[in-house]
Amino acid sequence: MKGPHRAYLEEMEESLLAPWAAHSGRSRGRQYPEPSHSYRTEFQRDRERIIHSRAFRRLEYKTQVFVNHEGDHYRTRLTHTIEVAQIARSIARALRLNEDLAEAVALAHDLGHTPFGHSGERALNDLMTDSGGFEHNRQSLRVVEKLEERYDGFPGLNLTWETREGIIKHSSCYDHPEASDYAPAERPSLEAQIIDYADEIAYNNHDIDDGLTSGLLDLDEVRGLSIWKLAVARRGGDVALPGGRKLLVSAVIRTIIDLLVSDLIDTTRSAVGRMGIQSYEDVRNAPCKAVGFSDEIDTANKELKDFLRKSLYRHYRVVRMSIKAQKVINDLFTLYFEHPNALPESYYNRIESDGIRQTISDYIAGMTDRYALEEHQKLTDPMIRV
Repeated sequence: MKGPHRAYLEEMEESLLAPWAAHSGRSRGRQYPEPSHSYRTEFQRDRERIIHSRAFRRLEYKTQVFVNHEGDHYRTRLTHTIEVAQIARSIARALRLNEDLAEAVALAHDLGHTPFGHSGERALNDLMTDSGGFEHNRQSLRVVEKLEERYDGFPGLNLTWETREGIIKHSSCYDHPEASDYAPAERPSLEAQIIDYADEIAYNNHDIDDGLTSGLLDLDEVRGLSIWKLAVARRGGDVALPGGRKLLVSAVIRTIIDLLVSDLIDTTRSAVGRMGIQSYEDVRNAPCKAVGFSDEIDTANKELKDFLRKSLYRHYRVVRMSIKAQKVINDLFTLYFEHPNALPESYYNRIESDGIRQTISDYIAGMTDRYALEEHQKLTDPMIRV
């Protein structure tokens, strides 16, 4: 039975959203049936369950590029997630897509990420090679389907099918067993498709910002990038600002984000028309994804990604921190594997059902940087009390 207010919200979706958008009133539902809420749509409830989860709160102390103790102004996994959600909402609104669904997928997309950023993910993937590997999108789905414990009637958060599908299928490749329950032959919703790009737009640009702030990137080299030049031209030239370099960098980065978001909206809108998409079902049955950049912007964006990979992610200071991170995760995994009793009781009790490697992987992936470092010290330094 729909409450009058929720019925009104669903009617608003019908009148305001594009025919190819996902509508909450047509959701495939939740794995475990629940009564609907009188004042919130199903996708609103998903978003709010994610925000109130423990896994979401832990993102505050998980590395993006710079570990938490290196400075208060660098992005963390949490601030990155908020930026992705903001960009996703902007894109969704312009394309008349379902903002609540886009935001829910954006807020959940990194819930399964390890401590220490991609260094931690690579280390855990290596350790889990014989057990199917580790990938944070798969782990994010595992978090919302099983690992979160907030409700007495079911494991996980019991999110809608559409949000869970978006978590596992928002990236460019979803050819793994976890996607088998989510129509692997079909394209994900446009709301899910925009998340991969919102993620990329956010991290590329905040990594420029953090890289310049830290001194790891050289501004003269950044100025040579095509995307920087396009943004400067959009601003009317490389005009000096009263606040100097700091405000100039901020202004250009804002312009790059605007340039990328605007191009994505325009290019996607054109693709929807060119592909003859007229309904949600057309999106799902399309031969390819509709979301993307124009050729010019795509080339410039790839140049930016290559630059960041060589100049920031492979910078000796980042590499040195990565070495430490991988050692911490390797040591923890080995110690827990050799001494399962060292795991908290709630995890130790899962070994029989989930297997020891999966249990250890779940525990380590859920750690913050700070907790992983403290746990490593407790287990390896004889002078530290356990």
